Amino acid sequence: MKKNWPKVYKELGIKPVINARSWVTIYGGSIMKPEVIKSIEEASSVFVDLEELHEAAGEYISKVCGSEMSLVTSGCAASIVLMAAACITGQDKEKILRIPHTEGMKNEILIHKGQRNNYDTAFETPGGKLIEYDNETLEKNINDKTCAIAFIIAPFFDEGLGLKKTIEIAHKNNLPLILDAAAELPPRENLTKFISMGVDAVGFSGGKGIGGPQSTGILTGKRELIESAKLHSFQNLHTAKAAIGRPMKVTKENIIGFITALKLFMEDDEINELEMWQNKAKLVQEKLKPKNGIKVTIEDYPIRQGATVVINFESDYKGPRSGKIMEELSKNDPKIYVGGGLNDGHADKDEICIIVHSLDEIDIEIITDKLNEIIPD
Repeated sequence: MKKNWPKVYKELGIKPVINARSWVTIYGGSIMKPEVIKSIEEASSVFVDLEELHEAAGEYISKVCGSEMSLVTSGCAASIVLMAAACITGQDKEKILRIPHTEGMKNEILIHKGQRNNYDTAFETPGGKLIEYDNETLEKNINDKTCAIAFIIAPFFDEGLGLKKTIEIAHKNNLPLILDAAAELPPRENLTKFISMGVDAVGFSGGKGIGGPQSTGILTGKRELIESAKLHSFQNLHTAKAAIGRPMKVTKENIIGFITALKLFMEDDEINELEMWQNKAKLVQEKLKPKNGIKVTIEDYPIRQGATVVINFESDYKGPRSGKIMEELSKNDPKIYVGGGLNDGHADKDEICIIVHSLDEIDIEIITDKLNEIIPD
């Protein structure tokens, strides 16, 4: 059974892989719909004023999110850099020019120790200093150097005091609450949920569940903070030199592709979408042959980010464990990538996770045939 091998990759000797590990960046995010590709092609045919385009795109995003102001960014990591920079400098152009050299500024960003992750260096890129707290020490860590409280939402992360309580504490101390919700779409309600709770700025990925270009993202929130973030972004022409966001360029094609994807995302039937994922998961489960010591279940929201087939190893299991199975899958032709452990960076549970939303029937056949071969009876 063969997967399509596009000529543009074949000419470089790059083979397609089967991605059962979700919309992760390393395997290309999501697959864009034909309408998105068409809009990108159309956008490439003329010149436009990027400031005007950003303004119009931001207004549309703000309507969708119920927020005061929004920016299209070059991914959620860029959103985090910009929101952190905004918290450090405000709209002080002298401070903006000094970034990332933040000595003498309010540059400490508080983060729960259970929410530290591989990507939180984005808060530090503009000169932020991450200060860890636990449930008992949040307010004790607030001082005259504190500029914001960060919160990270992802499966299996420690919720700390909870988002609602953390927002209350932040605002009681006149601090912004900035949120990394990179992969929290769908559900679509999250586009408005966090803003309505009082979050000051939130970043989402544009190239995961929304289905836009991988190098896009959303930064949305309260006007004062987003205005400050805009002063740090690549399109800012109003300071004496380029700001920290200059390398984080978003092209006219990416902006149009993202807005097109967002419109399609909002038009799609989420109930039907989730049901389709459930059906894919059930098909995977059905095609996996019963094996001694193996338990195959389907987990969904809120534990997982959509329907996920989870393979657990019971005490009487004698075969290869998750690490060896993942290694064998990655040697297949085509290569098969699945999730292992609780999630990236927190792989402390011996399991295999098959995330189905990006799989087609051929993918499912290849994955289950290989797993049935690797896992002994």
